[in-house]
Parts: sequence; structure tokens; C-alpha cells
Amino acid sequence: MAADNEMTAIYYIQHHLQNLTFGKHPENGWSLASTSQEAVEMGFWAIHLDTMGWSIAMGALFIWVFRKAGRMATTGVPGGLQNAAEMVIEFIENLTRSTFHGKNPMIAPLALTLFIWILLMNSLKLIPVDYVPEMFGRLGVEYMKIVPTTDVNATLGMALGVFLLIIYSSCRVKGVAGFGKELALTPFNTWLLAPFNLILEIVGLLVKPISLGLRLFGSMFAGEVIFILIALLPFWAIWMLDVPWAIFHILIVSLQAFIFTTLSIVYLSAAHEHH
Repeated sequence: MAADNEMTAIYYIQHHLQNLTFGKHPENGWSLASTSQEAVEMGFWAIHLDTMGWSIAMGALFIWVFRKAGRMATTGVPGGLQNAAEMVIEFIENLTRSTFHGKNPMIAPLALTLFIWILLMNSLKLIPVDYVPEMFGRLGVEYMKIVPTTDVNATLGMALGVFLLIIYSSCRVKGVAGFGKELALTPFNTWLLAPFNLILEIVGLLVKPISLGLRLFGSMFAGEVIFILIALLPFWAIWMLDVPWAIFHILIVSLQAFIFTTLSIVYLSAAHEHH
């Protein structure tokens, strides 16, 4: 009986951490993965449909809410939605002004998009872990992992987008030759140590998107695992632990969105600096 309970708990955890994966299987062709092993066998080009779907949905929700706030904006007494939107915009504006020291009108809208989008995706974690999987299970969908930021593909994808902007901004502001010279002559300003400088600077450059994506993924994934483990406890223990952890996780949800946004602005600010 203990072994059966252990196997049930293992299956429960694996089920809730498994993405809805679509790809080309060596034997089944293009299909949905029915097990984690099939998802692995589909290879690199398999798509996590739940991650894509929920991240797009949160992006659409962000656009709809702020578009509605913009259309309802008035110079008179503002409504609740306008007040909330103005508070967030003012917060991001102050953050950008204090962190970004270059001149680029794209940075503030980018920071606003990153912060709200990540905040919305993280907030899906506050939905009870069994609710959405069971709802989709009744519709015949075997797996449904609704928090995109618990998928390393999503977090590294966003970090890669920021990294490409860093490279683009560095080349646009300093020129390709200037950017290459900066890498070759930092930290030691001599051509004799240029190979050593290049190794240090390229490694440091590549670490930025990796650390940016993994930091967000690690925090969100760990929190999701704890929610799942709490759900395995007796009913009375769930209420004792789940509610305090959910309240505490509200801070984590917003903090991780803030950290990702702030570091992105810092990296882009460094890319706009002349050395």
C-alpha cells in the first residue's frame, strides 16, 4: 500500500510538471506526446503548446487592458482602471529614468511590456494546481501546465530577445568595430592581452541571457513544485500551508518580474554607453 501511494504521488508530480508537447515522433509522426519519454524523443523542435498558448493569452490580456485604459482615459476624475494603469506606467517611467542613462524611446515601452507580461504569467501560479489540469482533462487534454515561466524555454526565449537587443544596441551606438574593440580591450587596455580579454568579455556577455532566464525559471519552478507537494498533504494541512505560501508567493511573483525588467534595463543601458 505504501508503495502504491508512493507511485501515485510520483505520477501526480510528474503529471503536473509535464508540458502539453506537440512534435514529430520517430514512430508516431506529428502528434501530441502521451508521456514524458515521447516528449524527449520528439527532439529540440517540439513545441510546448500550453506554454505558447498561455503566454500569448497573457500578452493579449495585457494589450486589451491597457488599450481599454487608454481609450477610457480622461482629464477629469479617473476611474480605477486608469488609476492602476497610470501607477504602473509612472513606476516603470521612474525605474527607467533611474536605471537607463542613454537615449532610446523604445526602452520604457519594452520595460513596461516585460514587467506586466511576466507579472501576468507568474500570477497564473496562484490558481490552485489541480483546477486547470482537471478542467482540461475533462476535455480530453492529458497535460496542461499553465504557468509559462515554469518552462525554461519561455524564460530563456525572453532572455534571448533581450540579448539580441543588447547586441543590436551595442553595434548601433558604438559601431561594429567599436563594439569589437571594446570586447578586445576590456578590462586590460592593451592589444597584447586581447585574446584573454575576448574570452572574459564573450563569456560575460553570454552569461547575461542565461542567468536572466534561469533566475526567473528557477524561482517560478521551485514555487510550483512546492505548491504541488503541498497538494499531496492531507486536507487540513493543505489549508494550513497553501494559503500562507500563496500569500508569500504574491511577493515572489511581483519581485521576479521586477528583477527581470530591471536587469534588462541595466544590460541595455550598458550597451548604450560609450567607452
